[in-house]
Amino acid sequence: MLAIDLAASPKIAWEKLPDDFVLPDNPVDNINQPLLASALTDSLAIAGRLSETTLTPTNYAICATLDGQYVAKAPDWAFIPEIRVSRQEIDRSYTPNLQGDMPAIVMEFLSDADGSEYSTKPTYPPGKWFFYEEILQVPYYVIFNPSNGILEVYRLDESGRYRLQTAAENGRFQIESLKLFLGVWQGTRDSRTGYWLRWWDEESNLLLWRSELVEEERQRAEQEYQRAEREYQRAEQERQRAEQAEAEVAELRQRLREAGIE
Repeated sequence: MLAIDLAASPKIAWEKLPDDFVLPDNPVDNINQPLLASALTDSLAIAGRLSETTLTPTNYAICATLDGQYVAKAPDWAFIPEIRVSRQEIDRSYTPNLQGDMPAIVMEFLSDADGSEYSTKPTYPPGKWFFYEEILQVPYYVIFNPSNGILEVYRLDESGRYRLQTAAENGRFQIESLKLFLGVWQGTRDSRTGYWLRWWDEESNLLLWRSELVEEERQRAEQEYQRAEREYQRAEQERQRAEQAEAEVAELRQRLREAGIE
């Protein structure tokens, strides 16, 4: 295939990917990537942060046409605020502007691959970094290494270039368009213990996973049961004391009667 230099102001079009276009059939780099992506979507759904038209794809083709050639890149996770077509129409791939909003954020999870997440290759097919920054102009690009918990958040500046952001004192990064903060959390989910990406709201509340919410509800129910049990025990003790007092009064009356005292 003839190399096309996309750096020289490529002609960008937003066209539906042909049905016969062969999408990259690369498997995910490791078993952790689907788990990390699922966890990000799970907490957003539980918190009511996803609408019926929001798309949070995982390893799914996002497309554009550059100088007449179709390009498809599949970030490990993305947040697309609104799609404006049916889900059936985007079964294989998604074309921003044509079928809905541009992604607000894309994420790549590092593995033992060749470092393609940082590729600024401008010739066809372009590298991921070049595609997200120059073509799609996604406001936030996140690169996360799940093996050591290192999180890099890049934001598109006024010049159209990604700039590495500095985390707040609590280690979190503000994602303004989502009105959320992104940070690293260490713990266990889905039998995996390690580093995870988590969301916090603007009041610093952690957005819970479904499993955490279920556990929280279980603990709340257990606490309520224990409280009710304590109340029952107190009431039972009061009943027993009342019965004992009544028995003592009855015994005293009986003794008085036996002594001839009314």
